[in-house]
Amino acid sequence: MSELSPIFARLSQALNQLVVGQADLVQQLLVAMLSSGHVILEGVPGTGKTLLIKVLSQLVRADFRRIQLTPDVLPSDILGTNIFDLNTRSFSLKKGPVFTQVLLADEINRTPPKTQAALLEAMEEQQVTLDGESLRLSELFWVVATQNSLEFEGTYPLPEAQLDRFLFKLLVGYPDAAAEKQMLLNSQAGFQPRRLELTKLKPIATVEQILQAQQAVRAIAVAGPILDYLLALVQRTRQHPDLVLGASPRSAVAWLQASKANAWLNDRTFVTPDDLKAIAFPLLCHRLILRPEAQLDGLGIKDVISGLLNQVPVPR
Repeated sequence: MSELSPIFARLSQALNQLVVGQADLVQQLLVAMLSSGHVILEGVPGTGKTLLIKVLSQLVRADFRRIQLTPDVLPSDILGTNIFDLNTRSFSLKKGPVFTQVLLADEINRTPPKTQAALLEAMEEQQVTLDGESLRLSELFWVVATQNSLEFEGTYPLPEAQLDRFLFKLLVGYPDAAAEKQMLLNSQAGFQPRRLELTKLKPIATVEQILQAQQAVRAIAVAGPILDYLLALVQRTRQHPDLVLGASPRSAVAWLQASKANAWLNDRTFVTPDDLKAIAFPLLCHRLILRPEAQLDGLGIKDVISGLLNQVPVPR
């Protein structure tokens, strides 16, 4: 921890300097990366979702590929396909963009379910199957998907099975006035987000250091009462009168891993209840489904999650 923690502190600082006004988002993205958890970024256009991921991939010197998902994108456009070579009279594999380390799936809800499903195996098992052959992906395989929170005409909502494979759903809002002014000053000083190569970003971390940090996160201690507290929160979501669907066992494991990453980023070797609370909303907001009558009463997912955290006794 003593060797790697300063690296992530510098990484967070560099991200906040280039993508201003999104400090909480940067922290949660680093938690997701350290937890090997995929992320959905949802927000209106122009809030820096794509820029943030492109900058982060350059700062960690990771291979980066972007897929612009539209209704005509096919599964083979993501996974790749075997092509017959007339010269050699044999098939050769043309790998798709999924064979990378950081994959940005832009506007994931613009592509049909058949294409969305092409990422299911890759996200869960870190491999893809082409023509009956299983191919391993990079040890650091991280999917970040984006969605527009306003336009839903012509979109295909992600099914629950795929939503549950995303660790976090992060809501990207507008920066405050001070941060937006700093954005204008950065632009005036010559910063061009469309041409990041001119910024000459210097890598702060390597992929090997990210993998080492992930191992350090897995070694973070979790006391018995903390595990019981986590279990009580998950069980309460399945018994909640206002919910049709509660948290899955996969989400319980993901919550544990992400809380370890949050503790590690705060220079602690153990998990506290505050670590669980800090990531509760982004971890649960896309997994829980409200009953229709609760929605008619004006209840929101945020209200349900806040109520859960207030109702379940915190271990001392």
